[in-house]
Amino acid sequence: MIELRDVRKVYLLGEVEVHALRGVDLRIEDGEKVAIMGPSGCGKSTMMNLIGLLDTPSSGLITLDGREVSELGEDELASARNARIGFVFQTFQLLPRLSALRQVMLPLQYARRRRNGSGPGARVPRAEREARARQALIDVGLGDRMAHDPSELSGGQRQRVAIARALVNEPSIVLADEPTGNLDSVSGAEILKLFDALHVERGITFVTVTHDEAIAERATRILRMFDGRIVADERA
Repeated sequence: MIELRDVRKVYLLGEVEVHALRGVDLRIEDGEKVAIMGPSGCGKSTMMNLIGLLDTPSSGLITLDGREVSELGEDELASARNARIGFVFQTFQLLPRLSALRQVMLPLQYARRRRNGSGPGARVPRAEREARARQALIDVGLGDRMAHDPSELSGGQRQRVAIARALVNEPSIVLADEPTGNLDSVSGAEILKLFDALHVERGITFVTVTHDEAIAERATRILRMFDGRIVADERA
């Protein structure tokens, strides 16, 4: 589904070159549950951004479903991100004055109906956007919290809103960056159980950046990084 071939990423900090990735080769198949581990500064977040089409490599190739990402224009990249990839962040990234329902509806404002053949489909009507957002919140156990804004929700509930928002476009892959990092142990365990259920029931591909071995052990594959390289690729 996603493949990286000899991918390198170099940042310039003043006159200093920072080599974040040093020739990464990786293939992630549909339905995998991957954990990316390693010390701070090893390239985990950089690789996550590249997989999520949020950044471009300095060199090397990234392909999505067999198509080179470098061939996609800005509109095509944005469309691919919105339709194929869901993002879950450690800090939730919720807007402070929007209800849970409106938070989850946001990605659908930019979505197009999927269609066969070339060209984009029509925009999703508001009634359908609301119905899909309601169902996504029900699916994560927040059917009774749709009208609440983030200040009225616990940390675990806010993360569930973020997960519902990531799922509402029915993505094939979810990228999670330390998804339990700001949660207490009980809420964190509930989020991990939810990820497990979504992986099993829907076959969603999960790629999670984590420093927690207990979280990584729930994955079907663990990638260990050091100094911009994958140094171990462990499969359950």
